Amino acid sequence: GNDEWGELPEPLPYFDDLDPSLLRERIRWAGIVGLGGAAFPTSVKVNHGPDRPIQTLVVNGAECEPYITCDDLLMRNQADRIVEGIKILLYVVDAEECLIGIEDNKPEAIAAMRQAVAESGLENVQVVQVPTRYPMGGEKQLIRVLTGKEVPSHGIPSEVGVICVNVATTAAVTDAIMAARPLLSRLVTVTGAGAGEPGNLEVAFGTPMSRVIEHAGGYSDKAYKLILGGPMMGFTLGNDDLPITKGTNCLLIASREEAPDPDKALPCIRCGKCVDACPAQLLPQQLYWYARSKDFDKTQEYNLFDCIECGCCSWVCPSHIPLVQYYRFAKTETWAMEKEKQQAEEARRRHEAKVERLERLDRERKARLRQKKDALEKKTAAGGADPKKAAVDAAMKRVAAKKARQAQEKNNTEERP
Repeated sequence: GNDEWGELPEPLPYFDDLDPSLLRERIRWAGIVGLGGAAFPTSVKVNHGPDRPIQTLVVNGAECEPYITCDDLLMRNQADRIVEGIKILLYVVDAEECLIGIEDNKPEAIAAMRQAVAESGLENVQVVQVPTRYPMGGEKQLIRVLTGKEVPSHGIPSEVGVICVNVATTAAVTDAIMAARPLLSRLVTVTGAGAGEPGNLEVAFGTPMSRVIEHAGGYSDKAYKLILGGPMMGFTLGNDDLPITKGTNCLLIASREEAPDPDKALPCIRCGKCVDACPAQLLPQQLYWYARSKDFDKTQEYNLFDCIECGCCSWVCPSHIPLVQYYRFAKTETWAMEKEKQQAEEARRRHEAKVERLERLDRERKARLRQKKDALEKKTAAGGADPKKAAVDAAMKRVAAKKARQAQEKNNTEERP
């Protein structure tokens, strides 16, 4: 139960004198991932390769989903730490500029970040105020607003010269490089009408959610549903006997008014409201039909994996159809089928390799036999003795000589008186 530090590497305060690969390795060592919720390894994200030069580093401080305020608090109180991480990431990815996107409903965070940027002397870093419109915090949506660039379907931001990281991730990069401290905790928002004392807590990974809720005043009389994440993209939990992980940014203890039980789903009336609401410009109703009928090839044709699961379509659906759940189901099944396909393909390749190996060995054996036969025929044609025939003749002579000796010994025995 002790909480003691083990052996740590040396800090790297003069990081700009080092090779970027060493900094990426330190980020990997620290276990830093995207703390906006995706939890994608940051060391992989910033290793874009020489064939994809980066023009813009986008720092996501939008945090557009209701109730969640952990990034807002971090920007207000630790703006210098975030800016230092931005300086490190600009060097690692060799970007020309950095754009920090913050929604206009966070004036204190905007002011704190602008002051920290001004004091840092970074001329290529700009704090941009973006509209408070859900889901502005989505990676592709924020990139489009800040840079005007469209991330291609099934593509990633580095393909258009952009890398996007969360503000909490940049702060963690500062800790890893400047203090040699791994990522062991994060800010978690505990909120909702069902929380006794809503607020933001610094929580170590692995801490049971029940302990976190206890520190936030426990459950109030209005507690009805525990949601991991925000009201739009969160997952309802059956109990609080679960650990805090790197992707846990919010525990929403909702009341019945905040998270009412959806009515029984009614048939789709093809009103098109889901199409109008989709920020990824997809056709949710078509995806719904194909996912429901388990036609997963069609769901991919309609760009299922461009869905960011924001929940807008489910929210506006007058038939109360849980559309996002169908999309999650389709994605999971598609991944499972793709894995099975890869396993079958690997088994096929192994079988073909085995057959080819056996055929090769058989061809080599036959070739050796042909070579021996050809050599023997050449030697016989040249007047040489057939070694096989000579061996047979020698064996027959030895047998005849043995028989002659035996007959002679028998005769000698009979002639004796």
